[in-house]
Amino acid sequence: MSSPPITTLSTSGLQLRHGSKAWRSGVELLSSMRFAISLLVVVAIASIIGTVLQQGEPLSNYVDQFGPFWASVFHSLDLFNVYSSWWFLLIMGILVVSTTLCLVRNTPKVLADFRSYKTHVREQGLRSFRDRAESTVALPRASMVRQIQQGLRSRGWRMQLREQEGATLVAAKTGSLNRLGYILAHSAFVLICVGGLLDGDMMIRLQMLLTGKSLLTHNMQISQVPPRHVLSVHNPSFRGNLQIPEGGSANTAILTIGDGSVLQPLPFTIALKKFRIDYYSTGMPRLFQSDVLITDARTHKTFPAVIKVNHPLTYDGVTIFQSGFDDGGSHLQLKAWPMRGAGDQAFDLKGDVGSSRQLSDAQHSLTLELTGFRAINVENLQRADASVSATKASRSLFSVFDRHLGAPVNANRADRPTNVGPAVIYKLRNAAGQADEFFNYMLPIDLDGMPMFVAGERSELGGTYRYLRIPADSQGRIDGWMRLRAALQNPQLRAQAVATYVQQALPAGVSPKLAQQLRETAARTLDVFAGDLPRDAHTGKPVVSSPGGLPALAEFLQREVPKNQLTKASKVFIDVLNGTLWQLWQIERRQAGLPPAKADEANQRFFNAAVLALSDAAFYPAPLYMQLTGFHQVEASVFQVARAPGKVIVYFGAGLLILGVFSMLYIRERRVWFLVKDDAEGGSKTLMAMSTNRRTMDFEREFGALRDALMQPPDRPAEAGADPT
Repeated sequence: MSSPPITTLSTSGLQLRHGSKAWRSGVELLSSMRFAISLLVVVAIASIIGTVLQQGEPLSNYVDQFGPFWASVFHSLDLFNVYSSWWFLLIMGILVVSTTLCLVRNTPKVLADFRSYKTHVREQGLRSFRDRAESTVALPRASMVRQIQQGLRSRGWRMQLREQEGATLVAAKTGSLNRLGYILAHSAFVLICVGGLLDGDMMIRLQMLLTGKSLLTHNMQISQVPPRHVLSVHNPSFRGNLQIPEGGSANTAILTIGDGSVLQPLPFTIALKKFRIDYYSTGMPRLFQSDVLITDARTHKTFPAVIKVNHPLTYDGVTIFQSGFDDGGSHLQLKAWPMRGAGDQAFDLKGDVGSSRQLSDAQHSLTLELTGFRAINVENLQRADASVSATKASRSLFSVFDRHLGAPVNANRADRPTNVGPAVIYKLRNAAGQADEFFNYMLPIDLDGMPMFVAGERSELGGTYRYLRIPADSQGRIDGWMRLRAALQNPQLRAQAVATYVQQALPAGVSPKLAQQLRETAARTLDVFAGDLPRDAHTGKPVVSSPGGLPALAEFLQREVPKNQLTKASKVFIDVLNGTLWQLWQIERRQAGLPPAKADEANQRFFNAAVLALSDAAFYPAPLYMQLTGFHQVEASVFQVARAPGKVIVYFGAGLLILGVFSMLYIRERRVWFLVKDDAEGGSKTLMAMSTNRRTMDFEREFGALRDALMQPPDRPAEAGADPT
């Protein structure tokens, strides 16, 4: 009758023992050093990713940089917001728990070792020490012990005595604070992590979970944001940003978390009266500050304040930092010039920085995003290379093969800092969501005596700008070159230019066959330069890979002309190209109601620069060129507001970390034992042993000094028979 209950109890007891063993194994693994080091490696790798990969950018920027596929993969892993991702916060939390358990397990042992003098060591154990010595003196045991105690006490050692039968053990130690360094360093690590988590996104996410708040994932006006996306004004921990234009005010910060954001109301209102900025001669900001007016939300009291970089303002527990400046929505006037086809009519646009609008025609659908405006641009303008004349020999043709859309100036000349005036920054985004960024200067820049409209473009986020340099016409405008570009794309005008060139190039009475050959050569040269490329009869693809310009012409010559005749042929083709383009320019001027251009130095310089710009324009990635024609600047100040209770914890932890590291690295624990025994002749025998947690040359000297000072009578040197091993 009693067997089944006994069997049941035995099985339950076995399950409990197995469960207890598994629990202990789990706690032991979690609190082990190897587990903590593994987590630290993961945190280090995540930190490297967060440092190398720019964080918190709009998803469209990452699509431009990595493409749609990899951008979606990285986004699913939260690599664009590493430090606020759930897995990073989870690892940090586990690391805190692991380090805490390690402290709980090892602190009692460390403290016990800190208090212990290890007086139970045996004589055999002392003889096994590497640093030991023995001596026999005529002093009685009690006198020898007093001598050792006095010598150790005078040197700052703490000691305990243990009396044995016929022997006394003096155990002493110093530098025990080294043991506490372990506790201090690990406690500091826990405090710093806890402080960081308190001031990080974890607390915000926890509050959102408990209060039913959710992330706002699309743009809308702050006044229209539903309450479910707004945190409490009494939120104990937050760090957000707000941008205020001159003359504006704000009382709500934006907290970016992952792919969304939440709003954080402030207990006061910040009004920006004036934003001030000074520049160095290099164009870098030297000082920027904000003159603000703070209004308390409860008392409605108002007071002025100045917020500078490294001089924040703290009010009602919230610290306001001057973190930067930006455009506050400057009003821009633009003129959009076509860069494709034979059209030369521009149209006017107006927009504010930060806005976007759709641009479409029968062939293209683009989104124009006005992302920035800079009224002052101090650049290091080196003297530009002399304009490369297309009339020179083959060097002029083949040396510019890799020049298209290059640097705006020559980098091998002396620096010349110059304010080149305002510039607009914008993006043109295609239907697939990919965008090119453009940086266009408003005013022509004097490069080697030639005024140039400089337009930068880049297709990779954070990449280097490549520049198109467009010469200004005699009126200082871009219109002349734009009309020439459109004329180049008009087949009828190209045919007229070829006919005029052939007529003027050949003398009267030349054979019709020779005239026809020159006409065909001139037409083919101008077509290739314009990007109207010949195609393969079988595949239908262009016979050259370049879209046009001088690189296409060079590639065409290398394909069609034997190598031994390439240099001679290139000179002929360059002369033909120059001649036909000059006639095309004359035709364009006549259609615009302008007089024919004289072959003087000024017109020749413009023509040479225009030819190179036409060549570069074949590589311009956008169908439109946005020219900044006017603006009304609006400055804005960017503030970071923070309520950070974990800051005090982090500072305290940093102090403990300094003390802990100092204790472990610069304080050496040393222990010494003196076993003093009675001698048969009335004297005493002393066995000395010494140990340390880190052997150094200082330790060896200290051991020798203690041995010589404490193991001999005070009135004579050590005995010759002493063992100084």
